[in-house]
Amino acid sequence: MALPSTISAARAMAEGLPTQLIHEGVKEYPKPEAVKFTYGTAGVRTKGAILESVCYRIALISALRSKKLGGKTVGLMVTASHNPEEDNGLKAVDARGEMLESSWESHCTAAVNATNADELIAALETLISTAKINLSTPASVVYGHDTRPTCPALCKALASGLAAMGANIIDAGLKTTPQLHYLVKALNTKGTPDAYGEPTEEGYYAKLSAAYISLVSKFPPTSSPLIVDCANGVGAAALIGLKKHIGEQYLLIKAQRTDTKTPGALNSGCGADYVKTNQRLPSGYEKESSLAPGERMCSFDGDADRIVFYYLRGPASQPDSFRLLDGDKIASLAADYIVELVKKAGVELEVGCVQTAYANGSSTKYLQQRVPVTCTPTGVKHLHAAAERYDVGVYFEANGHGTVLFSESAQRTIKEAEPSSPAAEDALSQLSALVELINQTVGDAISDMLLVEVILRSRQWGAEDWDGAYEDLPNKLLKVTVKDRFAFKTEDAERKLISPVGLQAKIDNEVAKYKGARSFVRASGTEDAVRVYAECALAPELDKLATAVARLVQETDV
Repeated sequence: MALPSTISAARAMAEGLPTQLIHEGVKEYPKPEAVKFTYGTAGVRTKGAILESVCYRIALISALRSKKLGGKTVGLMVTASHNPEEDNGLKAVDARGEMLESSWESHCTAAVNATNADELIAALETLISTAKINLSTPASVVYGHDTRPTCPALCKALASGLAAMGANIIDAGLKTTPQLHYLVKALNTKGTPDAYGEPTEEGYYAKLSAAYISLVSKFPPTSSPLIVDCANGVGAAALIGLKKHIGEQYLLIKAQRTDTKTPGALNSGCGADYVKTNQRLPSGYEKESSLAPGERMCSFDGDADRIVFYYLRGPASQPDSFRLLDGDKIASLAADYIVELVKKAGVELEVGCVQTAYANGSSTKYLQQRVPVTCTPTGVKHLHAAAERYDVGVYFEANGHGTVLFSESAQRTIKEAEPSSPAAEDALSQLSALVELINQTVGDAISDMLLVEVILRSRQWGAEDWDGAYEDLPNKLLKVTVKDRFAFKTEDAERKLISPVGLQAKIDNEVAKYKGARSFVRASGTEDAVRVYAECALAPELDKLATAVARLVQETDV
């Protein structure tokens, strides 16, 4: 189907939905039979080959979302993040650069599961009525995609849906997920006192690099490079773009796993999820590089919105040499640093930290001695919302997805404060630069990478110094394939199963066998699986506990 004229489609929208175009679109992009899609925290995610109908329909919803928001630009990102290359997904971005308002998720689910055009139109009309949308309001949508081979076909379906609704279409092309979030916020704030940055990819690099250089320029440079595993994904291109703006005298980077052309390479044996889950180096690192003990390393995931750090205490072949510095360690490092700056600046700001139940127990204890800590269910939308309740909210999931939010009042306080000393003036200057450095719309591997480098450089710390703040309790995260992940329901911030009935009691019995143990089970939000987290005081007991709980999940008939 040729794309309809957005001008003529927009004119028709003033009188109602473009039903004829929607009928044609559904005919070209029919919903696969016997497939049920769900729009959740990570949008819709499944095999890329069956997602064209989803992309067409969510495009219609996104145009309506823009109309609801008075014509502000919203975003769509085609990616499956850390999932295997054959998977793909779509997630919507709201006008402030945050995730789609949760009340719209059910409307998305209804639209993507409509079996024909009439059902789809009915679902859209229900949304229009419920949300009181004025169809004559213009719509604007920007979309981007990662490196997956299914992206071109999915983006074509997106464009078709947006054109049918008469939306102004901005094709951002190949982008990291955080870059797409940045573009949405920058487009909507351009020309205002709250301008977030130039709404281009170059503007993104310029904003981050200028803030980073201002923060590290007075500190001695590090002599060793930061080794970055780009997961053979879009983060590789983004890192190259960043390096053009930051000279090697400020940041020496050695990029690894940058192959975006070889089929199947994306996230295979590398990337943040692989390193975190397996608690080991990316596959082949020890053979390809002469890794020195203490050398700083990090891994992005496939769409560069997660990051984990790590280093070796000794030779790669030596047992227990690998040391992981995950999202919990990043949160602790960032919270400590920001609290120190706030105290030096002499301003009244409440700094808090948000974690999930899957944060390491040692990190929670460490943070609770320094800042208020809130526990939420897994999912960025939950952590982000909780972090907004603080003046400065630090949130990271253990998987390395997170950021720091400075409230509007906190930014105003920092900007208007009168320093009482040169030290206070310097601290205020650093806090102002941090506001610019940190991507506050969403977790951003590149922005978080620079934040960690700033803190380590300011303290003249190596990876081992950072790691020494506290000792992680032995822990393990397993993925168990199940028939129906949605049968696993939780309460108490996902710390307790309420369904399947009786499974939690069995887990509690296993946990009671081990010293200082915890174990939680929850349905994955991105894959057809259940996640099992296990933690205990004694390392030799960890595998027994994790395996026992995983077996209980496998044996549950759901």
